Amino acid sequence: MAKDDLRRNAEGYSDPTAYGALKDIDRDDDRFHKLLDTIFALCELSGFHIEERIVIKDKRTGKIWR
Repeated sequence: MAKDDLRRNAEGYSDPTAYGALKDIDRDDDRFHKLLDTIFALCELSGFHIEERIVIKDKRTGKIWR
């Protein structure tokens, strides 16, 4: 069994609930990083540079990214 198999718990048993939650977290994290990459690319193409922290709230989940 692979050590990084997120579908199984520490004892090796299937844990679909935890796996689903971790998958959702990864999906939200990917969405945020794609957005951030797009913002930085847009600023670069427009001749701007972001100097301070960006705070973004996800309308879907309510999570605040800092």
